Amino acid sequence: MGSNIILIGFMGCGKSSIGVRLSYRLRRTVTDTDKKIERQARMTVSEIFEQLGEEAFRQMETQCLEQLIGERQEQIISTGGGLPLRERNRELLRELGTVVYLRVTARTVCARLASDTTRPLLQGGHPEEKVGRLLQERSGVYESAADLIVDVDNKGFEEILDEILEKLDGAKAPDRTKRLEENNETVGD
Repeated sequence: MGSNIILIGFMGCGKSSIGVRLSYRLRRTVTDTDKKIERQARMTVSEIFEQLGEEAFRQMETQCLEQLIGERQEQIISTGGGLPLRERNRELLRELGTVVYLRVTARTVCARLASDTTRPLLQGGHPEEKVGRLLQERSGVYESAADLIVDVDNKGFEEILDEILEKLDGAKAPDRTKRLEENNETVGD
């Protein structure tokens, strides 16, 4: 397993913001998979969805993870919200390092993204219903992909960072390294 720290979770949970702050705290570089894909495709995520379709974007996510495996370790990697949906991507995430799921509720997502028009999956009517449905569909996938779970609702950045670091330290203990699906608890509980 790689030595990277990978942040996964639903859109609006704070992966990019936490990733940058965690990179400063740990003095590691940060890679945002969506930004990496945008640079390589020379298109925004919204443009990729619009012009090439979601499946093409999901394939780009897989290719991005494959590239990251060949790059230097000790990075903070923040992912797009749908990246862990593919089984192959979950396998690649495990290979890349420790996966941290930033868990958020639908209410928080809607509050944070109320004025955001750049999220392709939230375009159209009834975003609250879409968020609730997508969160329900994805939560099990996120949990199965994660080594650690950190709830982010009603917490500031520093509190979230401290909790991530505390759980990462706990995960290094030899008797606490089982994956979530094996022991059905978060490390540090």
